[in-house]
Amino acid sequence: MQDKPAKAPRTLRLNARDNVVVAIDAIEPGTSVAGVSASARIPRGHKLAAAAIAKGQPILKFGQIIGFAGEDIPPGAHVHTHNCAYAEFDRDYAFAQDAREEQLLPPEARATFQGFRRANGKAGTRNYVGILTSVNCSASVARFMAEAVARSGILADYPNVDGVVAFVHGTGCGMAGKGEGYEALERTQWGYAGHPNLAAALVVGLGCEVFQIERLKHKYGLIEGDNFRTMTIQDTGGTRRTIEAGVARIREMLPLANRARRETLPASELTLALQCGGSDGYSGITANPALGAAADLLVRHGGTAVLSETPEIYGAEHLLTRRARTEEVGRKLVDIIDWWRDYCARNGGSMDNNPSPGNKAGGLTTILEKSLGAAAKGGTTTLAEVYRYAEPVTAKGFVYMDTPGYDPVAATGQVAGGCNVLAFTTGRGSAYGCKPTPSLKLATNHDVYRRMIDDMDIDCGDILDGVPIEEKGREIFEAILCVASGERTKSELLGYGDNEFVPWQIGATM
Repeated sequence: MQDKPAKAPRTLRLNARDNVVVAIDAIEPGTSVAGVSASARIPRGHKLAAAAIAKGQPILKFGQIIGFAGEDIPPGAHVHTHNCAYAEFDRDYAFAQDAREEQLLPPEARATFQGFRRANGKAGTRNYVGILTSVNCSASVARFMAEAVARSGILADYPNVDGVVAFVHGTGCGMAGKGEGYEALERTQWGYAGHPNLAAALVVGLGCEVFQIERLKHKYGLIEGDNFRTMTIQDTGGTRRTIEAGVARIREMLPLANRARRETLPASELTLALQCGGSDGYSGITANPALGAAADLLVRHGGTAVLSETPEIYGAEHLLTRRARTEEVGRKLVDIIDWWRDYCARNGGSMDNNPSPGNKAGGLTTILEKSLGAAAKGGTTTLAEVYRYAEPVTAKGFVYMDTPGYDPVAATGQVAGGCNVLAFTTGRGSAYGCKPTPSLKLATNHDVYRRMIDDMDIDCGDILDGVPIEEKGREIFEAILCVASGERTKSELLGYGDNEFVPWQIGATM
């Protein structure tokens, strides 16, 4: 009986212009693929030169520049950090050139989910009671309150309440009392206090901090009532008395929160945060474009999809400005890119500090390559608006929010902006969850899905086996509707979300 011939490793050329191909399977030296012979081992997700690339010439993937040859690269060579260098180059922003009027489904054809309709008209997908802190000095007290409620067993009496969560952070004092850093924290706190996934909120401060609760209430017109209360440790009489008083107030809030009931709501009420972390060479091929297809579907159903992580769209922003609704919207994005260039320069950093070591081990070489893959999460629809960090998202359709690339900081801004559901792609395997907004995890490949099965909700690796991106996008969209209706994600079942509230700290710590 003759042995079957070994199956040739698969490769993928993403665009006819590309001078590299992606190794779907590991390629051993001497193997013939894509018309060349591999001169080195090419790990899965990494790149192989499909043609000779002279030193200084652009390296193309997705039909776009991902870097420049640091040396002459022969056909069949492994293309990675040792021979592909990052460099600046001019990009054609072509503002609004590809903008189009979105074809929305008629209201009667739009999908629905089972959500919570709040008194202010917003729609929630979860029903938490939140304890916010104005400053790190009140963080322990807030945690003690949440722990005391959990230990008491009282939550068993309120089955419609998803839990009591302490959203604590490490800032609020030792900072300027005005300017972009203070304003970002204000927007974040206001966004969480009024988030539709919170039935009620209690804000706890120390009393003498820079970030004053009364100032926040005055600026945003926050009025204390049954579902919003505030207190400070100094005025209440210290740690023990504040914990006791806080727990008593939460006990008063729980019956009201428990009255909330899910009802049928249109998918147009969903605001989806698009996130990626622990990316690899498959991210821009499988999970990210599949999530982009799901985002396009949500937009067709009248909903909103929010792309963020500015350092991880740097180098791909020209693809977004072309889709901008107007030149003004596109220029907002370019202004943000310019701000980040200055931000990096004054802090001694570089935009190419990203990707991370794990990203590089997974096949990503430069920030340009990572960004082109990350931007695919945004789908193909018109860019309707651009927002600052934690700014309320009011536009429908596909929008952008300025955030860092660091996942918990980015997601915190998106949630503060109103995102009531979140989808998170990962290729290396990311351990992340989010409260009060449920986070759906999408694995880029079979291996990470199987190894981290308790963390991953959807396996997008089957795209490499031939499943169409549009079909996987439909699967993701349906999963988003189920999660929005109350189905628990893997991260929720594991208990993630209590430590992922991380507001962006901008400016000097004093």
